[in-house]
Amino acid sequence: MDSALSADRLEIRTTILRLCEQFGDDYWRARDISGDFPEELYRALADDGWLGIAMPEQFGGAGLGIAEAAVMMQAVAESGAAMSGASAVHMNIFGLHPVVVFGTDEQKARMLPPLIAGRHKACFAVTEPDAGLNTAELKTRAERKGDRYIITGQKIWISTAQVADKMLLLARTTPLNKVERKTQGLSLFYTDLDRSRCEVREIDKMGRHAVDSNMLFFDGMEVPVENLIGAEGDGFRQILHGMNPERILIAAEAVGIGRAALKRAAKYAGERIVFGRQIGKNQGIQHPLAQSWMQLEASNLMTLHAAELYDRGADCGAAANAAKYLAAEAAYHACENAIMTHGGMGYSKEFHVERYMRESWIPRIAPVSPHMIMNYIAERVLGLPKSY
Repeated sequence: MDSALSADRLEIRTTILRLCEQFGDDYWRARDISGDFPEELYRALADDGWLGIAMPEQFGGAGLGIAEAAVMMQAVAESGAAMSGASAVHMNIFGLHPVVVFGTDEQKARMLPPLIAGRHKACFAVTEPDAGLNTAELKTRAERKGDRYIITGQKIWISTAQVADKMLLLARTTPLNKVERKTQGLSLFYTDLDRSRCEVREIDKMGRHAVDSNMLFFDGMEVPVENLIGAEGDGFRQILHGMNPERILIAAEAVGIGRAALKRAAKYAGERIVFGRQIGKNQGIQHPLAQSWMQLEASNLMTLHAAELYDRGADCGAAANAAKYLAAEAAYHACENAIMTHGGMGYSKEFHVERYMRESWIPRIAPVSPHMIMNYIAERVLGLPKSY
């Protein structure tokens, strides 16, 4: 399973799996029922320095690459935490990369250490109800007035906003009808989430109950000018620096979910006796699980390949998108096979695979749909004309 890992990466994987052992099945089932944020896992990872695995050392991070971060996040999900565990710390791993690249020395010194240490929790506020994946069409406005920007508008599907005190926010500073290209006039801010001027309304959803998803309604929220990242109007280019790492980490987390489901299915198949024999002796049980193993391992290799390309500074767009697509599909089908292996008990919460299935939908849908990934590959790799 770990033939692609160096000794250092294998140590990361082993250490994270060991740390996560204290958060067992009962812990995650309870969080799934209550919807409580997994503060204990978050704090354990923060206290051991893992939240800054891919952040610069001078600000308290480990200075490692996205490949090492992917190994870490895969292990979190594989431990049984699935997306409820991975999403609790996901933003810390990649979210402030635009600050690392475009922030001033003062901003980095002010913004990065509290996030790395776990003193601040942040959310990533980009998606809007009427824009979806068409980010250039977002309507949230940031109008400058003196030494402040005034924020008005809406965001949707914003994770961890119930517990966050900071936000990375993309808003339009120049109206769409006054720019030459739609991607111009967008600006990026890292600032306080002022709940007196921003209503945070939770979305009741199918899975990952321990990590909230929300709609945000801004009504004149003030952002100090010193919280603008980089140049005004350059926000679209800045967030692109976070998109490929996010796809890679989501892919790694998906592989982790698939592995967790497959492990449970194989164990159950070896123990369950029907008609006087283990059901795992039946090829109808064996073959789907074998296929899932192969699909997950292939997806994992693509994920590591994409991460290594990114860490070398090479073009990784196609590999990152392909990894996210392949891993999400492999994870979903592994969870499906795990439920079918368990039969009726797969539908029971007692065996946890139904939770994995519910959470496996997240990598398929977010942060980009499989259809848009196929569009990207068709256009950027195969040279086909744009279809939308």
